[in-house]
This record gives sequence, C-alpha cells and structure tokens, in this order.
Amino acid sequence: MKAPEPLLGELTRWAATLRFEDLPRRVTDLAKSQLVSQLAAIRAGLAHPLGGKLVRAFGGPLQPDPARAACVLAGLGSWLNLDDTAYAGHLSNSTVAVPLAYARERRADGRALLTAVVAANECAARVTAAATLGPFRGQTAAHTSLVGGVAGRLHGTGAAAPEWARALGLALTMPPWTLMHGFLGGEARVLSAFTPVRMAMDACDAAGAGVTSAPDVLEHPQGFLAQFAAVPLPEAVTTGLGSRWHTDTLSFKVRPGGPGVDSAVDCALEIRRRLADAAESAADPVRPEDITEVIVETSFYTMHAERLARAHDEGPRTPASVLPLSVPYAVATALIEGALTVADFTAPATDDSRRWRLAERVRLMEDPLMTRDLWHSEAPFGEALRQAADRGPAWLRAFAGPDRAALLGRTAAPAADFRYATKHTGARVTVRLADGRSFCVRRDIPLGAAGPDTRARHRDLVREKFLATGGKNEVVEGFESLEEAGPDRVAELVEAALGDR
Repeated sequence: MKAPEPLLGELTRWAATLRFEDLPRRVTDLAKSQLVSQLAAIRAGLAHPLGGKLVRAFGGPLQPDPARAACVLAGLGSWLNLDDTAYAGHLSNSTVAVPLAYARERRADGRALLTAVVAANECAARVTAAATLGPFRGQTAAHTSLVGGVAGRLHGTGAAAPEWARALGLALTMPPWTLMHGFLGGEARVLSAFTPVRMAMDACDAAGAGVTSAPDVLEHPQGFLAQFAAVPLPEAVTTGLGSRWHTDTLSFKVRPGGPGVDSAVDCALEIRRRLADAAESAADPVRPEDITEVIVETSFYTMHAERLARAHDEGPRTPASVLPLSVPYAVATALIEGALTVADFTAPATDDSRRWRLAERVRLMEDPLMTRDLWHSEAPFGEALRQAADRGPAWLRAFAGPDRAALLGRTAAPAADFRYATKHTGARVTVRLADGRSFCVRRDIPLGAAGPDTRARHRDLVREKFLATGGKNEVVEGFESLEEAGPDRVAELVEAALGDR
C-alpha cells in the first residue's frame, strides 16, 4: 500500500499553485482590509519609542534588502497588539509583512500581492490550528510567523511546491519556544515576530540552495506537532483546501489590546459617552475621584491573560509590552481619556497618576456564560475543540479546570466553511459613582472581531484605524482597488503608506 502524502507536501502543492482567480471575492476583500489594517499597526509601531529601537538595530521598513525589511515590518506591527488575528493565530505579522517586502522588491502587481497574502494566511493558520490545543497561543505561538513567512515569500517569488516543502520542513525543525517570563518581563516581545520571520527567510534561502528537510516533520511521532500540541490536530492542515478559507475568520484590531481587553474598552468608551452626555461640564465629564468601583465581567481567557500581565505590573514602570494586556490600565485610560491609542502606552501618558489610581479600582470577575460562548465560537478555541471531538474535553480540563470544561457541553461537528465565523471574547463593564449612579454596558464580540458586524463594515473600520495613525485617505483608496494596480502602483502605495513615518 502506498504511504500517504506528507501533510506539508499536500499543503504546499495546493498553496504554490494558488492563483488570484481561485479566490472568492469576499476573501480578497478581507485581504485588502488586512493589508490596510496591518500597515496601520506598522505605522503605530514606528511611532513608539520601542519601534525606534528596533529600527536603530535593524534598519527601516523600506530598506533595499527584502528579507531584512520583512523582519522589521513583522517586528513593528506585532508587539502593541494592533496586529490582526484569525482562527488560528496572529497572522498578519508574517502573512502581510513578508509579501509586502517582496512585492515591492520584485515589482509584483496587486493581484500577485493579494494572492501571496491569502496563501500565507491559509498555510500559517492551518499549521497554527493543528497545534492550538497546546502550550502556545496568540503571539507566543511563534511558529505562526515561521510558516507565514515562508509561504508569503515563496508565493511572491513563484517557487515550486518542492521548495516550499523543504523550506517549511527546515523552519519547523527548530521552531522557537517562547518563554513567557521573558516575553512579558522586558522588551523582548518586540522581537516575537521579527525572530521567526528571520528564521523563515533563512529557511527559504537554504531550501533554494537545495538543502533538504524531513518531509513528515509536522506529523511524525517525533515531529513538530508531537512537541507543540497536547492534542495534535493534523487533519486541520489540509481539511477543505480551497473551500474552507481561514481568511474568513480574520479579526481586525481597531486599538491596542490583548484578549478581551478590546471588548472591555468598547464598553468603557460607551460608558464614557453616556457620562459625557449627563455631565454638567463637557470639559471634564469623568473625574476618577467620582468613580468608586469598576467591575469588568469577562471570560476565562481574558482573566488568564490578565493574571499573566499582573505578574509584571509595576505601575508607571510596567514594561510597554505588558500594558496592552492590562485590562485595568486600558479601561481606566478609556474612561478618563475617551480613547485608547498607541500614545497611551508610553510616557507621559504612563506617568499619569490618575490612570493608575483608577486602575486600582477596576475589578475583574469571570462570567461563566461568556466562557461558554468563548468555547463555542470558532476563534480562538472553539473550532479546535470541535475538530478534537472526544479528545478536546481532557485538554480543556487541564487548561481551564473541570468546572469551566463542563461548560463546553456537547461539541458540534467542525465547520464546513468559515464564512460565518465569530470570535466571542466578551465583557460587561459596570461603573459605579460616588453619587449612587451606575452605568453598565455589555459587548459579546469586540469591535472589529470576526462576526456579522465586521463582515459588513471591515473596510470602514480599517480605514479609520489607518487614518488615526496619520495615514492618508488616498492610500486607503489605493488598497481598496489593489487588484487593479500594476507593479509601479503597488510600490508607490507601499512607500506612501510607510515613507512618511
């Protein structure tokens, strides 16, 4: 009996031959918004002092060497939690950064750039999904950027499938293993996407020179999934190629913030608006001293991320890489300032004692029903639990405890496609005032996250995000018609998007 084809062989044979004509219109529309959104994240990273350090160390995002430019683009767009996510993984740090760098260098047209982004999305998300029920998730899953970097470069350079398989095999043989203490305890997080993309570029160079790799490195009993997944889901790598588009699951970050922070801030901003409407003085609608308590009810996942961040909470001296994960700081800032922007994660904003005093009065509580909704939405866990079937509950008990695992109930069958995917990372925020008034707002799907609202207006959301970083409206309009752009226009758009920073 003939041995089955290795997973990387099947995946790369499909991805290497993917063409623009194969992509549904809704998928290319999402990819165009993904480019605009991630360019905004890169601009934001450039504006922050830590982004300045990265550029001093490795050069700017428009440097002539595309491999080095890709790494810098990946680093700048990642660490403020403004990067876009999907089920599964933080894709755009590699799947947008690398195709952008190579499209500019190789004079690709708009269709080629969009196809490279989607091909990279699909490869990176599928490998990440296969290891979702494991020790790493979110930005700590550096293998997402390994795969996205390889796929984004090799589709853009027109490499054949055997070269893809060699490069991915090399990249996944020695993948980074993120240490959470270092990730949050200093500024190393700015390299969390830079480093795996650099490794991906080296793997491509080696594969191009003929260096071989183990073709079954993903699924082998001593391979990648055996080490990076407590419940390996190898079937996720190739299920529904060409019909089950992971790009459909994109969530767009409209402001900095980690898991669940975004929905809590959405609620806080709505409460701020209500307070402003009721205030006698429009100049100072929210005085921290008038707020006695802020309660944030949310899911287990947000509580989990907050506990990790709290271990590194040092008030005004808290590392910049930790602050986007801090629900108390983000909610306090939103209530006081009526916004949450990149400027809020550096001095002088972080020296504002009012924010820290109010943050001390922010209390988090878990809402079991929000945890249940989290388990059942496609992102960030639900689809993996469905694919795991009877193997999922044991992992969930180990990760979240038996009571929370019991909220899963009976799991449905895996989704046939992702066009109706959702991301439930909800929050309910209650603000109590000294005068006895109380304001409460709930949001189940954050603004910009996968769901019906985002599918209806993602173009408007990413436009606002890009303009908020000082970008020009004509650049956004150019990307909205990217499939019509020739090579010169693509290069012009990339330079216009980043050259003024």
